[in-house]
Amino acid sequence: MLEDRKNAYDRCGIGLNYNQQAGQLKYQNLGIYSQVAQDVLRRLDKAFKAFFGRVKNGETPGYPRFKGYDRYDSFTYPQSGFKIKDGKLYLSKIGAIRIFRHREIKGKIKTCTIIRDGDQWYASFSVELPNTEKKEIKTSVGVDVGINTLATLSDGTEIENPKTLDKYDSKLRKAHRGISRKKKGSSNRNKQKIILAGIYRKVRNARKDYLHKASRILADAYDRIIFEDLQIENMVKNHHLARSIHDASWGTLISLTTYKAEEAGGIVELVNPRNTSKQCSVCGCIQSMPLSQRTYRCPNCGAVMGRDHNAAINIKNRAVPADCGELTPVEMVA
Repeated sequence: MLEDRKNAYDRCGIGLNYNQQAGQLKYQNLGIYSQVAQDVLRRLDKAFKAFFGRVKNGETPGYPRFKGYDRYDSFTYPQSGFKIKDGKLYLSKIGAIRIFRHREIKGKIKTCTIIRDGDQWYASFSVELPNTEKKEIKTSVGVDVGINTLATLSDGTEIENPKTLDKYDSKLRKAHRGISRKKKGSSNRNKQKIILAGIYRKVRNARKDYLHKASRILADAYDRIIFEDLQIENMVKNHHLARSIHDASWGTLISLTTYKAEEAGGIVELVNPRNTSKQCSVCGCIQSMPLSQRTYRCPNCGAVMGRDHNAAINIKNRAVPADCGELTPVEMVA
């Protein structure tokens, strides 16, 4: 289908879309479940829409390309063609596969995605759950995400940054050296790729485990959680900080906190990040604050506090008026 799109444009100057190509699937003997093929075609259509969207914005993106066997790592049953029975997952055109459940599935299963991660395979289900009743907002907190500390809260609490990549750095470097010394296409190189994929999987799992625990703390302790609406894609263009920003995974922390808070009846809000680090949380004075300056000292009112703590208070104040009378967890316990 990708080749058809390229040929249609090169030879006839016309573009094809999903609806124009979907009718061709029934004439091809693919040997896979029809809805899986349709979902792959939707992925292609989504890739082209994203490509043309970036071109329209003045960017120079790469043209959608073919993926090799070792780069195409998932496929989806979007509606049917799968079921779970007697400890096995039955997939149309594939058969019964023994599975180990991480936990019981709650809600109505909508889709099933099969994911390959190195030499391991996962089945990921999306489910539909009933809406959770919203609870009364009694406690709010502003959260300033960072690199030195993963998050600093407006009440002064700090959540450490585990810096997962640094812990596995030597193992990753050794595995990469091993691949560079193996002949391309050899079985030894393929074995080394599996070893490298396993180390990266450990990094992802360790990072995600920590973020799950951090987001659980926030969702359980506060009814309203306020983050900055950060443009992370623009921030990682700074090559001095890109590695640390990716490792901290602020976007994942916000995403995990959002769904956990919604399940508990709370809410997550995003506010404008402009000048949250430069503005005094006491008097509103704005001053220049280079990244190397970790303590905020206000020249106007004399307030002194940690840079991140000051920013977290400003983040909270942009969503919650200072005189709203909300109680902190300490005041509630007292």
